[in-house]
Amino acid sequence: MKNSLKTFSLGIQHVLAMYAGAIIVPLIVGNALGLTSEQLTYLVAIDIFMCGIATFLQVWQSKYFGIGLPVVLGCTFTAVGPMIAIGSEYGLSSIYGAILASGVVVILIASFFGKLVRFFPPVVTGSVVTIIGITLIPVAMNNMAGGQGSEDFGSIVNLSLAFGVLLTIVLLYRFFDGFVRSISILLGIVAGTIVAAFLGMINLEPVREASWLQIGQPFYFGVPTFEVAPILTMIIVAIVSMVESTGVYFALGDITNRKLSKEDLAKGYRAEGLAYVIGAIFNAFPYTTYSQNVGLIQLSGVKSRSVIVITAVMLIGLGLVPKIAAFTTIIPASVLGGAMIAMFGMVVAYGIKMLSHVEFASQENLLIIACSVGLGLGVTVVPDMFANLPESFKILTNNGIVAGSLTAIILNIIFNVIPTRQKRSSEKIDGVSQQQAS
Repeated sequence: MKNSLKTFSLGIQHVLAMYAGAIIVPLIVGNALGLTSEQLTYLVAIDIFMCGIATFLQVWQSKYFGIGLPVVLGCTFTAVGPMIAIGSEYGLSSIYGAILASGVVVILIASFFGKLVRFFPPVVTGSVVTIIGITLIPVAMNNMAGGQGSEDFGSIVNLSLAFGVLLTIVLLYRFFDGFVRSISILLGIVAGTIVAAFLGMINLEPVREASWLQIGQPFYFGVPTFEVAPILTMIIVAIVSMVESTGVYFALGDITNRKLSKEDLAKGYRAEGLAYVIGAIFNAFPYTTYSQNVGLIQLSGVKSRSVIVITAVMLIGLGLVPKIAAFTTIIPASVLGGAMIAMFGMVVAYGIKMLSHVEFASQENLLIIACSVGLGLGVTVVPDMFANLPESFKILTNNGIVAGSLTAIILNIIFNVIPTRQKRSSEKIDGVSQQQAS
């Protein structure tokens, strides 16, 4: 009985550690695309439900899917900016067409992804993540002011709430550690919402209207549509996510004293790809491993997969109750904005951390970062700069994330991949010449 209670309590901790990250993605994307309260409630509920399904797919180790490590999956923050850009230009159905296509690609390349990694070294992945984080900051700033187009945009109340939430998160990080620190963003959002309620800024109507039970509906937002640019964007996001997940897999392998084989990694990638596909069908999001839960495993010292199975079951249960999901939709935009600054700033910081592994003595690497980040940010700030190009070219230039990411990939091939091949060829020729000479 005591062990069951301990397992259950640890499961709750894992849910809390990832809950803020899980709910804030659908809230940001849904609000940015102008969804109704009912649609937003569905989006949050199905996202939580799919977090549970995706986690279970990874923990449950079958012949083809699942790495079998105590890993928790949630929607990836690197997909937020791309999804907003895709939805704004092509519509919701195109988001899910892109997610579905990228999921299939992940499943197909899982077995030989190790051979593709050299095309995505830290100079590429770090640049991509940095670009994505930078493009998200304006979204956070608009929310801090109360949401773009709101009547009280930039009011003292909105700014006070936003900076109050940000200050709460900073103070929790400063004076606490361990589990409290891991849920500091969730606590900051809760505190901000309570203050907003006292100020009369909370409308409980969406909660009253939400049902107690709802099963996910396939293609809730319509049948997916497939466009080239959105699919390219989401494939890049998926590959970056695979690179990030690889690091988490090895970290968990080290924690659990398990040596991972190539087939283990392939099964982990396939599980993520399958989660993409199922998520697209039920109109959820791309999923990746959550590093905050790895930190919780290190803190607790409990490495059992049974705890993560309990976590997955809890998430599935929460996702079946729209009434609970509706509570998240009443959070004021300014409260979310304060949390977004911390979360999106962390995306930028994580991109910079990835770039710290780059050999900066190489002028080639500096040029790759300069051109990719510069072009990605430039297209985001001045989206009409390529308006006069043919449609076939605009597919690759209209989106700053696509433009910056492709620039990083191409320049890395030019500066780091091709010279390596040339070097090997010259070494081979030199070796033959030496043999002939002797």
